[in-house]
Amino acid sequence: MASKANHTEEAVDGEEEPKEEEQPAEKTKKHDSGAADLEKVTDYEEEKEILSEDIKNAMTKIGNQLSEERQQKLDKEKELAKVVIKKEDVELIMREMEITKMCAERCLREHQGNIVQALVELTN
Repeated sequence: MASKANHTEEAVDGEEEPKEEEQPAEKTKKHDSGAADLEKVTDYEEEKEILSEDIKNAMTKIGNQLSEERQQKLDKEKELAKVVIKKEDVELIMREMEITKMCAERCLREHQGNIVQALVELTN
């Protein structure tokens, strides 16, 4: 029986040894594939290099858009300031809708001083 026990131990030992040898091979295989993947990514990024002139053009375009929006807003405010509104209309809207004087004036100016349209807008 001792020979069977030794044979079993050898078989167990024999099975374990190749597994230990296979595991490091698998680990290095995994590491190699990771390095290859990393090289693919860096190669791709190098191909996609962004030119500084493209960035400069994009920033200029964004800056121009912002300037245009600011100018349009200022022009609208100037147009609204030209609209004549009645003090009584402002007070009526403030009292009925319970809003600030600034909001009441703004709404009236947006509706060219028409109190009915302003009240309809505020109730909706």
